Amino acid sequence: MVYGGKPSTGCYLCRKRKIKCDEARPECRNCGIYGRPCPGYRPDAVFRNENRKIERQAQRDLSLIASNRDVHAPTIMTPEVQDLLQANFGSNPSLTLHPIADATWQERAICYFFDQYTIPAASEEGMGHLEYLPGLYGELGNDNGPAASCLRFAVEATSLMTLANVAQAQPLVLKARGGYSKALRCLQDALCTRAEAVKDETFASVVLLSLFEDITGERNGLFSSHTPGFEHLMKLRGEEQLHNQRGREMFNFARTHTYVEVLALGDKPRGEIEAVMKHLNKDDPVESLVLAASKLSKVFLQMQSAPKPPDLATVESWISAGRECDFELSQWTLHLPDRWLPMVVYSPHGEQLLTYNRISHIVIWNYYRAARIMLQQLLLRLNRTLTSLYQQNNNFGYPSPTENSINEASLQETVQEITSDLCRSLPFSVGDIDTFGCPTNPNDGKRTIRAAQGFGLLWPLWYVLSCGMPSPVQINQIRLALYRIGSTMGINLALTLAHEAERISGNPMSFRAPSLKSSRK
Repeated sequence: MVYGGKPSTGCYLCRKRKIKCDEARPECRNCGIYGRPCPGYRPDAVFRNENRKIERQAQRDLSLIASNRDVHAPTIMTPEVQDLLQANFGSNPSLTLHPIADATWQERAICYFFDQYTIPAASEEGMGHLEYLPGLYGELGNDNGPAASCLRFAVEATSLMTLANVAQAQPLVLKARGGYSKALRCLQDALCTRAEAVKDETFASVVLLSLFEDITGERNGLFSSHTPGFEHLMKLRGEEQLHNQRGREMFNFARTHTYVEVLALGDKPRGEIEAVMKHLNKDDPVESLVLAASKLSKVFLQMQSAPKPPDLATVESWISAGRECDFELSQWTLHLPDRWLPMVVYSPHGEQLLTYNRISHIVIWNYYRAARIMLQQLLLRLNRTLTSLYQQNNNFGYPSPTENSINEASLQETVQEITSDLCRSLPFSVGDIDTFGCPTNPNDGKRTIRAAQGFGLLWPLWYVLSCGMPSPVQINQIRLALYRIGSTMGINLALTLAHEAERISGNPMSFRAPSLKSSRK
């Protein structure tokens, strides 16, 4: 017998499951994720023979290294972007993963995924993310029904793909894709009966499968293949889904997902859920923003379905509706709790930056900013259409457009101000500075933001980048943020969005942007 060094100080259950314990007191988080009470910790050290186990672990690690030696994670970053990331964030911007002894890759992947993508609401002042998922997964037990099996495969597949992207491990990618296919087959079975379709497990599975699609960056263009599933389930589940916090969180995730495609991509909704929307809380910052987005989407849909070309009265009605939406959105900021409001700080160079109490707050603020910019652009286009129609009909005795026309300079000034605020928030958004404006150390090995929070930043950044109104410096800052999220967090959708914005603007990325800590108008 030899002394194998300091023995594991993990709890009994984590040691039995052979996974790394976080050793939190009085109960470790892994046990909560697993759905079991933590049995506690042993107090004394023991002697044991570890020679055979060490040999086996070494053989496994060598085999893994050999299998990954010539494997590189897929990337669509240009050489210029790679140089840019290296200049700003060091030679290796991706996350370094340290092997966890006595754990399978599946167990490591699930723990890593839950750590990065599930955030308790208590830690974010009511702004959690997929908080329900660990408990829901832990409750599956031996349930082999369609909904339970679908969730089990979806969790495992998405976890493996998450870890595969950051660890650049191709064998995990293959296993993740196999799990994704199994989850899709189980989802089809679950949707065959209403009893299985309305279960939380089924809805959570669609959430995860859509997340899997975004992590891999394999949308159909920019459209998600799971949007019809969200719309079907939201309608099928009805207002009962808002009777508990889990259901509300699922609904808000899905509704945001669908609004992105309606407002930013011009898609049309496939289901009517107005009866459900009436039960949202107007005093809640997130749900009130969802309600405002709902009203805005109706204006967009009315414009899409109207006869072409529209007449004067129709355009004027659209302008009136757009102004009303813009007013309501502008009021959103006036009713926020003080803890949600941005704080002005200054960089070491004296530049004014914005920080927030929580990363999640900036995520919601950016959705608000993107919606306001979207509205200003809509009003600009409508105003120009209105002016053109008046000029065409001037010979028929129509009055001048002075009463209904809009001050375009004021709209453009609003866009510039909102874009400037977004860019001034970027250093905090990506974790370069803390709430007090103090620079963080990129070499201390700590991740200041989680992948869930980076994921929440993507669509607002993309829209502002692709709308054609930011300055060249702001364009560079936003692009860099997208590339950084994609490269360091393994979210390939971020890279896809950055390239799509370049395609829309017709301006390929060939620049050297300043650090995100430097934000100029």
